[in-house]
Amino acid sequence: MKLFPGLLKGASGRLGVQAVRYLISGTATFLVDTGLLTLLTECFGERLLLLWTAVAFGAGLVTTYLFSIHWVFNSRNVSDRRLEFGIFALIGIVGLGLTELLMWLFTGKAGLHYLLSKGFTTVIVFVWNFCAKKLLLFRNK
Repeated sequence: MKLFPGLLKGASGRLGVQAVRYLISGTATFLVDTGLLTLLTECFGERLLLLWTAVAFGAGLVTTYLFSIHWVFNSRNVSDRRLEFGIFALIGIVGLGLTELLMWLFTGKAGLHYLLSKGFTTVIVFVWNFCAKKLLLFRNK
């Protein structure tokens, strides 16, 4: 893979490598998040869709944090790991707010199936999350 040397292994100092790794980890996170959302919704009903969305989002938050600190980003700007996770979670909470708003708009108002809504929502929130995390937590020094 000459286009992205070090794509899967080694340091990820290049923005392009980080973006591709974030996309790969985002796909894994999407599968965790959407799989749990689907399981909860199909087992317990769409009546509590926003709750299931939040629960699934929490599982996705932990998944993406682990990918981010161990594989996606090469540098970390916050030395206190609790503070780092707090900022990471805050970025995620803003993403959750966007997710909840967009799920409500796409499913509740526009009448789209919840999984189609989840797909559109994921793309929008993905861009927010990558940019905020890169700028606030994982900038190259």
